[in-house]
Amino acid sequence: MAEITAALVGKLRGMTGAGMMECKKALTEAKGDLDTAVDLLRKAGTVTAGKIAAREAREGVIARYVAPDGRVGVLVEVNCQTDFVARNEEFRSFADEVARRLAADPQASLEAEREGLVAKIRENIKLARHARMEVAGNGMIAAYIHTGAKVGVLAEVGAGREETLAKDDFKQLVKDITLQIAAGNPLTVSREQVPADVLAKEREIAAEQFKNKPPQAVAKIVEGKLEKFYQGYCLVDQGFVKQNSEISVKEHVASVAKQLGDEVTIRRFVRFQIGEAAA
Repeated sequence: MAEITAALVGKLRGMTGAGMMECKKALTEAKGDLDTAVDLLRKAGTVTAGKIAAREAREGVIARYVAPDGRVGVLVEVNCQTDFVARNEEFRSFADEVARRLAADPQASLEAEREGLVAKIRENIKLARHARMEVAGNGMIAAYIHTGAKVGVLAEVGAGREETLAKDDFKQLVKDITLQIAAGNPLTVSREQVPADVLAKEREIAAEQFKNKPPQAVAKIVEGKLEKFYQGYCLVDQGFVKQNSEISVKEHVASVAKQLGDEVTIRRFVRFQIGEAAA
């Protein structure tokens, strides 16, 4: 069994926000396995999925590039060692250049430029990850970088007709969707895309919390818990933040689509947050 050190307890506290003694107890029961300890805390009702924090973070920025015609877009995470360098204009310009080059050429190498900047700044710089999207058919790519460049979003939204892409209502909808993703941190577009093992674990955790109730009651409670889970995990099931969550994203998209007289579909998205790639 792994030694339950103060550092390990502190790491679990950072991931979940649970108390020190609760974390130590969970780690002891889990024999030092962090993921198992998180599940134990959730089953005990100590934390919820939404409260589990991102793991150890690295410094850096998220940068974007979207082609003027909105048909190609790139999101990139560039890491450095300190927040001081992350705020350096030359470092940020390098991150923007990485995004531009990868949009033009997915196989582009920026190793020479990276090495040159490392030598100049005297701090390790790493191209942690990137995502590139190119529209097939009628659609638009949009990106959003949140203040501070620690969170970024890239999304593709499709339309039935080409003329819809030029309409202001459609452009505003696409922009609002990127803001929603940044704020709501969904993991999939819809509930149909939730992995089977993730859904099974949520059912198990919900059932464990109410195991002392009659089976019929547990079944109803589990379904209710899953509905709440979908509202956090799935983009279209989330409350639309620009209208104080009074309607869902799905309902808002349907409303705008009706105004446009066209079919509108959120096809895919990625959301990067500094440090996730190192987790």
